[in-house]
Amino acid sequence: MRICIIGTGYVGLVSGTCFAEMGNQVICVDIDQAKIEQLGQGRAPIYEPGLEEMIQRNLQEGRLNFTTGLSEAVRQSRIIFIAVGTPAGEDGSSDLSYVMQAARHVAGAMNGQKILVNKSTVPVGTAEMVRAQVQQLTSHPFEVVSNPEFLKEGAAIDDFLRPDRVVIGTESRQAGQLMRELYAPFTRTGAPVLIMDTRSAEMSKYASNAMLACRISFMNEIANLCEHLGANVSEVRSAVGADKRIGRSFLFPGVGYGGSCFPKDIQALIRMGQETGYPLELIETIERVNERQKTVLVGKIDRLFTSKAIPMLEKLPADPAETAPLPEQLLKVAYQAQAVGNSSTAPARSAPLSGRTFAVWGLSFKPRTDDMREAPSLGIIGNLLQRGAAIQAYDPEAMPEARKAFGDSIRYCDNNYQALQGADALILITEWNVFRNPDFERVKRLLRLPVIFDGRNQYNPVELTRLGFLYIGIGTR
Repeated sequence: MRICIIGTGYVGLVSGTCFAEMGNQVICVDIDQAKIEQLGQGRAPIYEPGLEEMIQRNLQEGRLNFTTGLSEAVRQSRIIFIAVGTPAGEDGSSDLSYVMQAARHVAGAMNGQKILVNKSTVPVGTAEMVRAQVQQLTSHPFEVVSNPEFLKEGAAIDDFLRPDRVVIGTESRQAGQLMRELYAPFTRTGAPVLIMDTRSAEMSKYASNAMLACRISFMNEIANLCEHLGANVSEVRSAVGADKRIGRSFLFPGVGYGGSCFPKDIQALIRMGQETGYPLELIETIERVNERQKTVLVGKIDRLFTSKAIPMLEKLPADPAETAPLPEQLLKVAYQAQAVGNSSTAPARSAPLSGRTFAVWGLSFKPRTDDMREAPSLGIIGNLLQRGAAIQAYDPEAMPEARKAFGDSIRYCDNNYQALQGADALILITEWNVFRNPDFERVKRLLRLPVIFDGRNQYNPVELTRLGFLYIGIGTR
């Protein structure tokens, strides 16, 4: 099929490239000339495993093209996907100006029957708005389809090629059948193609993301309560996830969710409820819990480094080869400091961490992406800087993006071990594979103090304690 993709952001670029991979003729359109030139050379502007290689292959084989010429791309295509940004406004609502602008341009370029597909995440009712707009500007026949994406950054290629399901919203039987044919190569293993009305399709994306965000915030609440009650959230998670009605996915406690989807989609859903006169109390709470969770690690750091545990730790003989556990009294004082007040709230102090240096592993909002949008690291590092701390950070992919946020206020390191040199503690924020099984003897030699704050509960507390570390996780010790 001949396909036009409007927008070469994350969704548009992955979608267009994967459609081309299955033999379709795809033209990707963007107004950014520099980006189009970069893509035309086979270089991806975002980091996504496998994407650049797939772009290069399909460019060479002539199935994938990039252009700024929208009108010609529309005329050459039967199906036009709108995959432009829908940024959140100050009130949380989705800004549809780019979607509507794209729809108007498509209408003006039509030369025959077309199918317009909303691939962007848009509020319920957007397909009807697009249909009304296009009807005013063209006499050519067309259909508007809602086809929300369900891609996970870091695994987007696999998600597109092997989807759990394909959701198609349309009131046209013909359009539904054509979309089913388009996705047939991706659903040969039996993934369902769910055809429904456009409003239900639009809501499906928000409902899915809200459910996943709910699981994350729920587990974070349980983790914080575990700390107060002396329970271990890792054990609790295993017991809860073993229930077949619940499952194990998205039950990992941590420092809160981020990225381009969950925060924006939760806010948009809240706004839709407000505009409809049906406040979504549960969804509003999910957002509040997540924002609070982003302060948990800073609160733990603040309390420990203003407690009597640190002077006790600094007085211990410095022996990097020593692997014996720290003295019980020191551990007791440290853990008592963590139990003070609400563990999910960072106390407000002027500069309690002045003179302290922290190694940060992981900056992107999740592994296998360079995306820093709403990343927990932004708030954590920002709070530590406000408290007078110095930061030495490493991330395998996201440091160029991090520079846009932090400039020269933090030190960017060449590898994870360089970030440890002379630091008072290690803070794990993003669980990249390279951080999974480090040389802990080397970690201990490089750190000034043997302290690890594990924002993802990635490491074994018992093993690290045996090696002589002071380990502080989320909902566990």
